[in-house]
Amino acid sequence: MAESSARAVDRALALLVLTCENGPISLSEAARLAALPVSTAARLLRTLEAAGFVVRGPDSGYGPGPRMVQLGATALSNQHLIGLAAPAMKQLSEQTGESAYLSVPGHGETALYISITEGTHSVRHVSWVGRTVPTERSAVGVVLRGETPEAGYVAVARGVEDDVTAIAAPINLGGRTIAGLSLLVPSYRASDQRVSALGCLLAQVAADLSNQILPTPSTMPSPTTHEPPPPTTAAPDPPDGEGPASPANSATPSSPHNLLALAGRVRARRGDRAGAR
Repeated sequence: MAESSARAVDRALALLVLTCENGPISLSEAARLAALPVSTAARLLRTLEAAGFVVRGPDSGYGPGPRMVQLGATALSNQHLIGLAAPAMKQLSEQTGESAYLSVPGHGETALYISITEGTHSVRHVSWVGRTVPTERSAVGVVLRGETPEAGYVAVARGVEDDVTAIAAPINLGGRTIAGLSLLVPSYRASDQRVSALGCLLAQVAADLSNQILPTPSTMPSPTTHEPPPPTTAAPDPPDGEGPASPANSATPSSPHNLLALAGRVRARRGDRAGAR
């Protein structure tokens, strides 16, 4: 009995590897590559599908399911991603005053918060690490579904919480979104202009993290030097929509001038790259 169970596990794992490396893969092809009878492969794949480890697409091909993606992202986060993102999240929180979160796909249609750097404002979002939010109504959910627009970030006002605006950007590995970086901002501090500035900043930080996870010859940073930031130029006055100074929004470590100036430089660099093409 023990030997039979071990053999079943071995066969199921072989099929799981095939769906991850070759998916979407048909039942007959999976059975052929695993050297299994089609009936045996079908039974094992049904079991894996019921547990969420594989999914069957509209063309009946099998691919990695949400539990497999979650396990992979969790393993990556435990070993590498949280530590890699920590300095960037700390800088984000210090620069913006808002709480920064790192999220990965959760079980089912959810996003799982795995790390936070709390903001410096007296009114701020506090830790939701270990909690999940639905992908349907959340900014990070849109990002984790791979639906980030060309702007590079997603902003959702009052999606999960009535008084919170969430801004999220994707962290990618090998062309697939594996995590989301987000800022959670009390809605009274989230004017359209500030959301745009925060979104541009967040998208750039998330892109930099993606390059650190999987550097390419064109994006790999120098091991000994770091390119200095471009000179700061004068930024326009902040919009009137930010409201009067109060303990909640006067304790920010950087003014809206800095955020708007940085957002302008990010847009300018994107424009330069587009013109170079």
